[in-house]
Amino acid sequence: MMKPIPMCIMALAMMAFSSPIGDAATSLKTGQAAVYPLDEGFVDANGVLIYFESMGRGAPLFIVHGGPGATHDYFLPYLLPLMRHNRLVFIDERGSGRSEKLDDPAGYTVENMVEDVEAVRQELHLGKISLLGHSYGGVLAQAYAFKYQQNLSHIILCSTFHSTQKMNEVFNQIKTKMAPELRKKIDDMEQAGLYGRGKDYEKNRYSNDYMTAAWGDGYFPYLYQNRPDPNYDPISSGGMAWDLYREMWGSSGEYLIDGNLKSVEYAERLSTIHVPTLITVGDHDECAPSLSEEMHQKIAGSKLTVFPKSGHMTFVDQPALFIRTIDEFLNPGVK
Repeated sequence: MMKPIPMCIMALAMMAFSSPIGDAATSLKTGQAAVYPLDEGFVDANGVLIYFESMGRGAPLFIVHGGPGATHDYFLPYLLPLMRHNRLVFIDERGSGRSEKLDDPAGYTVENMVEDVEAVRQELHLGKISLLGHSYGGVLAQAYAFKYQQNLSHIILCSTFHSTQKMNEVFNQIKTKMAPELRKKIDDMEQAGLYGRGKDYEKNRYSNDYMTAAWGDGYFPYLYQNRPDPNYDPISSGGMAWDLYREMWGSSGEYLIDGNLKSVEYAERLSTIHVPTLITVGDHDECAPSLSEEMHQKIAGSKLTVFPKSGHMTFVDQPALFIRTIDEFLNPGVK
């Protein structure tokens, strides 16, 4: 089912395609543009239709989302201020959101998504891009840099990981710190099997009880700290591309990646990244700061920013600080 276009995007579209009047017309005449363009469409990337949204003006900042299997919508409206200095290009990765789904989930790989990013870059004639990846999107951004570094001006790795093995160790630590009754509840459900249970419409996803335990009670302290989202609902978070998620993350649950993301072991390749690199993480992040610190050590000249009182959703917990950090990295000296 097609997801509704967020109201913030509809409002931007009305602004972009209506005739400027009053103060807006005056500001355009004086060169102080107050109206930002919005475009959307699909790129046929290697036979897969990839949805994109482009907004703002300036050097392109290409943004890839997490999940895997989420959509770009969770970035909005938090990242919108970046459009004042950069053209933001969001995509829904193959199989996610408005992008085309595959008959065979085996086509959902990091490597294929790298080629999708490159196809969108080429078809939109973006030239060199800055690439921002959050969570799984940061894995995708690293993989893109390993193959297409010549097309990058900057890379921004937000709340991500470079090693599935080390990420699984972090998950094990998160589980160890849980209240014993919660850990037992999660362990019992995982050992019984998370798929193929319940009614027909429930068999290809986690149960509501597991989503509440794992994403609610288990993850929540690592998602938000300073500004917990009052609309967060672990069950509604299950509105994702489950075929993709199971293929890439695996079938064992939230605290063990054993799908095809097991191939992500990038520690020995990080030193090959030579474009300006910013690494950001929350001090209470699900992707522990220790992972970002190791990435920082291995990427020469990289900058590391640890956001205080922040979980995985750093741009929600510290929105102004997040925007300022990205803006100053991409556009030093510009106000």
